[in-house]
Formats: sequence, structure tokens, C-alpha cells
Amino acid sequence: MKKRHEQKLVVLSIVLCLLFNLPFIFVFNLNGNLLGIPIFYVSIFSIWLLSIIISYIVLKKHYE
Repeated sequence: MKKRHEQKLVVLSIVLCLLFNLPFIFVFNLNGNLLGIPIFYVSIFSIWLLSIIISYIVLKKHYE
């Protein structure tokens, strides 16, 4: 794996550690629903899905 791809994945993991830390999680802890799903769950799972998509794009570029 190229060094820049490794660096992108390390930065992504650091950003995820910061986003899933308690102060940021409490920001999304709102009393509301989005299509019947609590906003807290929507935000957590959307961040998680976005991280999967970003890591897929980085790894896809590596294997080309």
C-alpha cells in the first residue's frame, strides 16, 4: 500500500475517534425524529456509513 493511502486511512481513523467521542455524540443527542428514526441513530449510522464509503474509495484507488 502506498504511503499516502495509509496516511489517509490513519487520518480517517483519528477523525472517527474524535467524532465518536462523548462531547460530539452529545451534540447529536436531540429529541427529534427523522422519518420515524431518532436523530441520534441517524447521525451515528450516517457517520459510520460515510467512513465506510471513504475507506472503500481510498482502498479502491490502491488496488487499481
